Amino acid sequence: MASSALPEKMLAAQVVEFNKPYHINTIPVPKLLDEHDLLVKVAVASLCHTDGMVTSGIFKSKLPLVGSHEGAGTVVALGSSAKGFQPGDRVLCGVIYHRCGTCPDCQGPEQQQHYCAQESHLGILQDGSFAEYQIVDSREACRLPDNLSFQSAAPLACAGRTIWGGLARADLHAGETVAIVGAGGGLGHLGVQFAKALGLVVIAVDARDEALQLARECGADVLVDARQEKAKVVEEVMKVTGGRGADATLNLADHPSAAATSAAITKMHATVVQIAQPDEVVVPFHEFVFRDIKFHGSLLCSAGEAQKMLELVAKHGIKVKTNPFRGLKELSQAVELAHSGKMQGKPAILIDEEAIAQEKKSGLKMV
Repeated sequence: MASSALPEKMLAAQVVEFNKPYHINTIPVPKLLDEHDLLVKVAVASLCHTDGMVTSGIFKSKLPLVGSHEGAGTVVALGSSAKGFQPGDRVLCGVIYHRCGTCPDCQGPEQQQHYCAQESHLGILQDGSFAEYQIVDSREACRLPDNLSFQSAAPLACAGRTIWGGLARADLHAGETVAIVGAGGGLGHLGVQFAKALGLVVIAVDARDEALQLARECGADVLVDARQEKAKVVEEVMKVTGGRGADATLNLADHPSAAATSAAITKMHATVVQIAQPDEVVVPFHEFVFRDIKFHGSLLCSAGEAQKMLELVAKHGIKVKTNPFRGLKELSQAVELAHSGKMQGKPAILIDEEAIAQEKKSGLKMV
């Protein structure tokens, strides 16, 4: 099913050469090729750390490639087997595209179903959200709550699903303590708010003044400056946890010492969820062998978990810190801000200004 009067051409920001800026090009509007696909008119797309990995060639993506795997928009067409959606629905675009559905991962517990070896990824291996229209797998998309804006939703497609998946793997309960290393970044500021909404006590660890301030604004109970000596960081965490350490720690920081610090501030027999993706994760053996610390790698979360996340964001009015840029032609400015080291939250590219204006006219108090 398709809506009428779709244009033949659209603007898109493409990676055409590795280690070079995006090119803003006019390309054909994509057509539905699979019965499970949605064609989404992108309202907002945001920039992610992974986009830099794509543009540098780490994933060996086939070029040209439309960037971004963080998008939100409106369904304008759908395949015959795209269940639960109709034209006009506001959706969060899923990163994953076409899992096989039959392998042990796809058939396993919900939290491992996004590890299918045969799946593709939007904005990484095929065209993503830096365009006026994009193709999305309906089985990985989520409907947006009525009061959740496109601008707040877009970063949740990857950043939100990533940190939510980490919290799910930490398996904590209300009243327990979670430490978040890298708490004031794009993922971290969401993690602080998610954790508080779940009833957790949050220890925010970061190494930038702006990041610590953002973590405070998001509700962190304790702030710890990671620029201190590691022993001092550990001492401060132990002091506020009665000498035990955090019940679990999420490590979002790429710094070479971050994983070791994460292990040292976590209580014995507990878990560090490693979300950051440095070239190597280095931990002195005594930090985890002697104290029986478990490291759990975590990438994303399932579409089902993502829907729970969206409902939590809408219910609790969780604020997604964004830095808006008007249109794809301002993408270069967004990239510059992201690389400046001074950014709070996420850069968001406003693409469908008409849809964004309609949200403001809805009468709802938008998150």
